[in-house]
Amino acid sequence: MTKNRFYIILVIGLLMSSFSLFAQSDKQKELEAQRQQKLREIKQINALLFTKKKEEKSAITLIEDINYKVNVRKNLIRITNEQANLLTREINTNQQEITSLRTQLQELKDDYSAMVVKSYKSKSEQSKVMFLLSSSNFQQAYKRLQYIRQYRDYQKEQGEAIKLKTKELQELNIQLSKQKEDKQKLVEENRIAKRELEGELKQREVLMASIKSDMGKFASQIKQKKQEADQLDKEIDRLIAEAIAASNKEVGKKSSTGKFVLTPEAKKLASSFAANKGKLGWPVTRGVIKGKFGKTRSLTDSSVEVNHSGVKIATEKNAEVRAVFNGVVSSIHVMKRGNPTILIRHGDYLTIYHNLGKLYVKKGDKITTGQVIGEVFSNKITGETLLDFRIYKNDIKLNPESWLARQ
Repeated sequence: MTKNRFYIILVIGLLMSSFSLFAQSDKQKELEAQRQQKLREIKQINALLFTKKKEEKSAITLIEDINYKVNVRKNLIRITNEQANLLTREINTNQQEITSLRTQLQELKDDYSAMVVKSYKSKSEQSKVMFLLSSSNFQQAYKRLQYIRQYRDYQKEQGEAIKLKTKELQELNIQLSKQKEDKQKLVEENRIAKRELEGELKQREVLMASIKSDMGKFASQIKQKKQEADQLDKEIDRLIAEAIAASNKEVGKKSSTGKFVLTPEAKKLASSFAANKGKLGWPVTRGVIKGKFGKTRSLTDSSVEVNHSGVKIATEKNAEVRAVFNGVVSSIHVMKRGNPTILIRHGDYLTIYHNLGKLYVKKGDKITTGQVIGEVFSNKITGETLLDFRIYKNDIKLNPESWLARQ
């Protein structure tokens, strides 16, 4: 076996044995990123939803907040469990690899030891000369010379192989030790998370018991909130239809599809907006998504289905609202018994900011990314400060979570 071929086989073996470990490490990084995101979310929830006294919130809002935190906590525990289970598999794989490497290392050492003994017995130059001179012809002498050289090279290769195997074994031992420490930390963190979850579940149970006699009243409130949400959806659909019609009339074109007819400038703006999917700044500095996009179950009454056309972002009192991208204020609308809504157009995209307490812009204003356009309304009765944020392309609802950057 030539030296190059020996090293090629050795390197291939090392790569094959490490491939699954690298794949698992990538998955571990992905899970750790998810876990850190949930930890940040819980921190934000505590800061934004649980800093006030319970008396300052309605019972139904407090139950919603606790349910929201419980769901996030459950996801955190699930992700941490996945991490711990993955680490267990990685540890088992590493232990098997260490056992295999120790066997290989011992075989190499035994082989090398035998060669050293054999080499020692014939180490003298006189023995080598006699071995060559005893050849029956020149061809045999040449072959014996080649054999001596190959044997010497093979000894060096074995020595290098032992060094490589020893180093790999040491690195795997270090990695295994680190994995065991990481797993122990995850297990301990999960214990703490489960204790906190138990406390939150008991708190929810006490609250639910306290309002049991008034469940009819709360069910009526939930139904009313759903009706108000449906009415808001209809109003926004109407505003978008009006914005499309007015814009197309302005450019002197009609659209039977109910979509914006774009000028070259508007096309460029829309393209720039689309290119920033997943990178748009949040409309508030601090916030957590309490109400997710699409069909979900009510946080208070799981028998009630809620369909959100955007996301509801819980934020701090008097929070400023910022435009997430350059655009033009298409319209400002105030519903009866409702709070103001701002529509900002970005080509054929629209961002919508509902439930504002103060307005700092007017219809037709050109807006820049990050510009403060108003403040979120704080409900004194419920104790909530919620921004209803939506994104549309023409009249098609889009999930804002897919567009906003990770906090």
